[in-house]
Amino acid sequence: MGSSVRELAGKTPPGRDRHIDLLRVASLGTVVVGHWLMAAVAVGDDGRAEVGNLLAVVPGLQILTWALQIMPVFFFVGGFSHALSYRSLSRGSEGPSVYSAFLRARLQRLLRPTMVFIGVWGAAAPALQLLGQGGGLLDVALRLVAQPLWFIGVYLAMVALTPPLLRLHERWGWGAFGALVTAAGAVDVARFAFGVPYVEFLNFAFVWLAVHQLGFLRADGRLRMPYAMAGPGLAGAALLVALGPYPLSMVGMPGERVSNMAPPTFALLCHGLWLVGAVELLRAPASRWLARPRVWRGVVAANGISMTAFLWHLTAMLAVYGAQLALDVSLPEPASAPWWAQVLPRMAAAAVVTAAFVALFRRFERPSAPRRPAPASGPAAALGVTLCLFGVLGLSMVGFAGLLEGRSALLIAVHVTAPAAVAMTLAGWLLVERVGRGAAGDYA
Repeated sequence: MGSSVRELAGKTPPGRDRHIDLLRVASLGTVVVGHWLMAAVAVGDDGRAEVGNLLAVVPGLQILTWALQIMPVFFFVGGFSHALSYRSLSRGSEGPSVYSAFLRARLQRLLRPTMVFIGVWGAAAPALQLLGQGGGLLDVALRLVAQPLWFIGVYLAMVALTPPLLRLHERWGWGAFGALVTAAGAVDVARFAFGVPYVEFLNFAFVWLAVHQLGFLRADGRLRMPYAMAGPGLAGAALLVALGPYPLSMVGMPGERVSNMAPPTFALLCHGLWLVGAVELLRAPASRWLARPRVWRGVVAANGISMTAFLWHLTAMLAVYGAQLALDVSLPEPASAPWWAQVLPRMAAAAVVTAAFVALFRRFERPSAPRRPAPASGPAAALGVTLCLFGVLGLSMVGFAGLLEGRSALLIAVHVTAPAAVAMTLAGWLLVERVGRGAAGDYA
């Protein structure tokens, strides 16, 4: 592993934007640390383990989500990478074969570790339930560990929509971004001022695609005044929270009437603007730091395992809590002094367990060897992405416990069960793998 990282780092093209690679790793790492910090397991009066949210126990800490809710940065990085990858593949070519190649190139490192995660938990969950191991923390784990898959679903949609949105960007530039921002604002007006039912779900597209569009602008060198995004974005989010119906937390909170995350709100879009502006302001000093060989090797190594670590980090944290319960180690009241004293040791233990999962599964994050593909088909590739999108979103809502329980969740007017979600994801992945051509682009 060390020699291959050294080799990869040594072969870095002089023009590669190392800041983008750092942002990819830092954004996923921040999400992992945030989840570890917020998970608060306690034993209820009936003796059963319950998982709560630290931010619900101590509402004053919700301001931390203005730094820890950093997924907009990851989607911004995605837009940058997708623009470069699609343009690289489309030079001298056009038609459905380019689209198929782009999908497979962009999704291979995303879907292969995801399918392994789904496969392992999909086999373990019903086996544990059939063996009578259900109850307590395991039941909670079977619901919670699949929740981060929502991010995979949103990212799949961004990849699938990159070609048409990139064409809009190349024609209209900032105008295309402005149209998405305007649409997101109009959705919130229709939702909160006029009570239009279900309109809020449109912002799953408008908010996240607006942030993604900023990545296109960054790829073309058109984000020249990041302070003009950071300042107004922060001020806009603060005003909306102070004066409007928007909550302080930039992540979903249990029992909230309105969430900034599900579905996304205009306040979350303002939050994304300030975050993107802030990380762009740090680009020059970060680039100087990344010029150091040892630092850059660390970023290269982290990029090679980041998706695997992200997928398994909640499993690791719940395993640590499970070990505490099994060893009869007391679980203090969340946010109490003894609870805070356990935070750093517990997070260190979760990091060790996550590292073990990475050691087991990191090979699936490497691009597969080139092989002779089937004839490329744009419609088949699009169908594959759509199936994966609905599959992982459905599974994030239902959880692995639903494989035997028969639970379902409403996903865009359709009730989805866990077995159906797994089947859709598998079928979609096989389609994308089968019809794609080519290798991953420069910014994988």
